[in-house]
Amino acid sequence: MRARARVVARADGRGGTRLTELRGESPLLLRSTTAEGGVATVYVVGGAAGPLGGDDLLLEVEVGPGAALRVGSVAASVALPGRPGAAASRMRVHAVVHAGAALHWLPEQLVAAAGCDHVAEARVELAAGAQLTWRDELICGRYGESPGDAVVRTSVDHGGRPLLRQSTAVGPSAPGWAGAAVLGGAPATGSLLLVGPDVPPGPAAQPGLGAAPGVGVPPGGLPVPRARPAGGGGAVAWLPLAGGPAALLTATAADAHTLRERLTPA
Repeated sequence: MRARARVVARADGRGGTRLTELRGESPLLLRSTTAEGGVATVYVVGGAAGPLGGDDLLLEVEVGPGAALRVGSVAASVALPGRPGAAASRMRVHAVVHAGAALHWLPEQLVAAAGCDHVAEARVELAAGAQLTWRDELICGRYGESPGDAVVRTSVDHGGRPLLRQSTAVGPSAPGWAGAAVLGGAPATGSLLLVGPDVPPGPAAQPGLGAAPGVGVPPGGLPVPRARPAGGGGAVAWLPLAGGPAALLTATAADAHTLRERLTPA
């Protein structure tokens, strides 16, 4: 199955945001809700099961100067195997955020079901002065099962320069993915990228951690991440990014609920 969807948000000139384009194809159906605080909200509604092996899905997002958009989803996305010999399923997101605009990308989790072969790719282009909240969450299999193959790639440019290049792979085709150097046996992992002038030097607190200290920056050096074990299993790390103002919070957890707590922006 191939599907294309697109949402365009523009400032309405009265301190709010209006949607000038909203179109989708099953299973990428888009629904808007009432704007709050000048932020337009769109939810991705799955119009069919999947993604299934062989699916090719693309969502394009554009946020015009001075506009603010929140994109969520009504349920988790479950990557499922396709017919024998089917190509990998692919979900691509291409977002463009103009100067003075804000995008809050906060969908539900991606679940890599047993036997799946899935690639999730995001490419985000931020103008200087744009703001971004971008959350990715990956759950390694449904309850009681091992995951299939899943790759999550995120590429973010800020002001025409690379800001983040990140890739996570789990499943039988990713040797060592559950080992100490990657997830340490945790079945849930994710990240929260914050870009904007109000990004703090470090999180004030994380569930299971208590007060979290800031991140050291040696004179003339790069930021040093502060990673520590988290109560209930898993770990949390906070890293300011060169080329910001931006910071990346990454976490692993024993379950989806705990992961969401650790990756929910204040």
